[in-house]
Amino acid sequence: MTRPKPDLIKKTFLSIFFAFLIFILIVALWPIAAEDNTSKPKISAFPPPIDPQRVQDQDTMTWADYRPIPGRNWSDPSIKPERGFRLAVVAVDFPDQPFVITLPKGSDPFGNPQVEPIPREKVPQFYADFFTKPLEVNHGLNIHHYWMEQSRGKFGLTQVDAFGPYRMPKPYWWYGLNEYNQNKYTPDGSIAAGRLEKDCDELWIKDVGQDIRKNYDAILRIYAGYDETGVWMEFGLMKFKSKDDIPPEWGNPNPSMPRWVPTRYVEWTSWLAGSQQWGLSSMRQGENSGTIAHELGHFAFRLPDLNNNPYVQPYRRAAVGPWDLMDRGCFNGPGGPHMRWVVPPVAGAAGPAGLMIRNRMACGFIRDGELLTLSREGLAKSGLVVAEITARAVDPLPGTYTGLIVRLDGSEPGDRTPADDPATNPLSPGIPDYNFYSMEVVQRIGFDSFCPDSGVLIAKNKDKLWGRNGGPNEFNSYIWVIDAHPEDINMVDYVSPTGEKVMRTIADYRQLNDALFHAGLDSGSRFEYEDTPNRLHFYVVDVHKNKDGILSYTLAVRSLDGSGPQKRGVELKAPTNKIKAKKDLIPVTFVLKNTGQPAAVSPALHPSDVSRHLNYDLYRLEASIEGQGWKAKILNALAAVEFGKTAEITVYVLPEAGCSKEAILTLKATSESDPSKLSTAQTKISL
Repeated sequence: MTRPKPDLIKKTFLSIFFAFLIFILIVALWPIAAEDNTSKPKISAFPPPIDPQRVQDQDTMTWADYRPIPGRNWSDPSIKPERGFRLAVVAVDFPDQPFVITLPKGSDPFGNPQVEPIPREKVPQFYADFFTKPLEVNHGLNIHHYWMEQSRGKFGLTQVDAFGPYRMPKPYWWYGLNEYNQNKYTPDGSIAAGRLEKDCDELWIKDVGQDIRKNYDAILRIYAGYDETGVWMEFGLMKFKSKDDIPPEWGNPNPSMPRWVPTRYVEWTSWLAGSQQWGLSSMRQGENSGTIAHELGHFAFRLPDLNNNPYVQPYRRAAVGPWDLMDRGCFNGPGGPHMRWVVPPVAGAAGPAGLMIRNRMACGFIRDGELLTLSREGLAKSGLVVAEITARAVDPLPGTYTGLIVRLDGSEPGDRTPADDPATNPLSPGIPDYNFYSMEVVQRIGFDSFCPDSGVLIAKNKDKLWGRNGGPNEFNSYIWVIDAHPEDINMVDYVSPTGEKVMRTIADYRQLNDALFHAGLDSGSRFEYEDTPNRLHFYVVDVHKNKDGILSYTLAVRSLDGSGPQKRGVELKAPTNKIKAKKDLIPVTFVLKNTGQPAAVSPALHPSDVSRHLNYDLYRLEASIEGQGWKAKILNALAAVEFGKTAEITVYVLPEAGCSKEAILTLKATSESDPSKLSTAQTKISL
C-alpha cells in the first residue's frame, strides 16, 4: 500500500484547521449580527383605504358578477304587486327572415342563436316567459323582477299573454329601412315605408277575431331578427375596414346596390345590420333586445330618454351614463354594450341599472319618510346636516334614508351655475336650470350588480322631466350626474379591423364609470364636492357595511353662506402614556371631542324634519410627524361628531430603516362649520 506524502498531509491539516477557525468566528459573531439586524425597524405597509374605488369595466363583466339581494327575491310569484300591469307579447317573422331562435345554434351570419333551436310555434311563449319569468336561460333576471325590485313591490306584471307567431306580408327590410335616410336602399328600388305595428296588429286582430289591444297596458311586439341599435356598430365599423370592404353576404341582395347603408349615429354600417329595425317610440323589439325594461319605463311611467349621441361632434357628455335605466344604464350586463347582438339577449343589456332618485320619485316608488329633503336657504340658517344613506337596491336600514336631496330654493335663478357654451365645453350640462341636488348610494347588488362601481352618486335634477339642454347636439337631461373624475377615462372602445385602437369619445357613457364619490383618503376618488355658485358643500364622511353586507354611508351637506346658531368647538387629546414603538406599524389613538353646543332651530327651515341631523359638527383632520425617517397617516380626513360626544381618531405611524430614535406626532382637527375652531394635540414616540 502506498503511504501519503508528508506535504499532502500537511496541506490537509491546515485546511481543516482554518475551516474550524472560520466556524468558531461565525458562531461567536452570530448574536452581534442578529442584534444589528433587529435594531433596524421592520417595514410594514399602512392599512388599505377604508373605501377604495374599484371600477370594473362593462367589457369584463360576466354572470359571476351578479349578487342577489340578501333575503329578498322580488321575482317570487307569490309576491303580488300593488299596481299590476297587463302585457301582450305578439311575435312576428318575415318571408325572408325566420325567428333567429328557430335556427341551428350559431348558424346565422351574426353567430346566433346561442342556444339550441326553439320550434316556431313555441316562439311567442318562449319570449313571453324569457322576459317575464325567472328561468335558467335568463339567469333569473326579467322585466317583472326588475320593476318589482325597483318599486319594492309597488309595480309588476300581473298578466302576460302570448300571441302568434304571425308571418308579416312584406320583407323585413321593408320595415327596417324606414328611418335615418335608409329608405332608398331597398333591393327592389322601392322606398321603404313599412310600419311594423300596423301590419302586425292587423294579423293579430284577425287571428283573435276582435281588437283586444285596449285590454292591455302595453303591447310588446317581438319581431324576427335584430334591433339595429345592437348590431350597427359591431357589424359595421368594428367588423369592416371601410364601407367598400363589406363582402356580398353582408350587403344588399341586389348586387347593383351599395353594400352599406347610413345609420343613426355615423355615416355607414353594413346593409345587413342597417336593414334591421330601430325601436324608436314603440315597444317593438328584435330578438337581441335587452332594453325592454327601459321601454316599459316609457309606457308605464312616461319616463323620457336621457341618452346623448356619443358619436357626433361637437361632443356632449352623457347625462347619467351607466347609473340609470333611462340612460345607457339599460345597456348594463355581462360583456357590456358591444355584446347586445346576442340571441337570446343574455349578455350586454341583460342586467339594467336601477333607477336614480329622480326617476324613483317620478314613479312614486319612494315611500314617505325615506327621503331626507333639505332647503338650500334653510341650510344657511340651520347649519350642517349629517345623515346615513343606505344602498338604493334595498329598503333603508333603521335610522337611515334612501337618499338626500337639497332644493335649490331662494332668490332666482335657482340654479346659479354660470352658463357656458356646450359647443366648446363637452362637459357642459347645458342650460343651468336644475332644481335640486340628490345624493344616493349605489351598491353592486341586485340589478345594480352590473354597475361599474359601488359608492356615492351625486346629481343635479330638474322638476320637469322634459326639456332640451340647449346648444349643438342637445338632448334631454333632467338628471345630471356630478362626475368625481371629469377627466377623460382614456380607455379603448374597440380595435378596428385595420388594427387601430379607437378610443372612447368624451361623450361615451362609460366616461362616467368612475363618477362615484368614496369615503376616506387614497380611495382613488374624491370624498367631497363643492358647488360654489350654488353655495353648497357635499361630503362623504364614512362608509359602513352591516352583517348582510349592505352598504350605507354617512353623508353631510352644509351651506357656504351660514353655519347655523350652534356654538362650535373642538378638543383633541393625545394618548397620556408614553408610546414605545415596536419597530413596526404603530396605531396611535387620539380622542376628539365636540365641545360645541346645540341650539334651537326652526323646524320650518327644511321640508323634512332634520332635528336629529343638526346635532353634529364635521371636522377636517390632518396628521403630521417630526422625526427623520418617520411617516404618519390617517385613513379618513373627516369625522362627524355629535355635540358633547367623542370619537376615537387613529393615526398610523411607520418608522423606516435608519429613522431617528424619537418623533413627535401631531394631529389637528378643524371645524368645517367654523374654521376658527380648531385643536391640536401632540404625542412623543420613541424606539
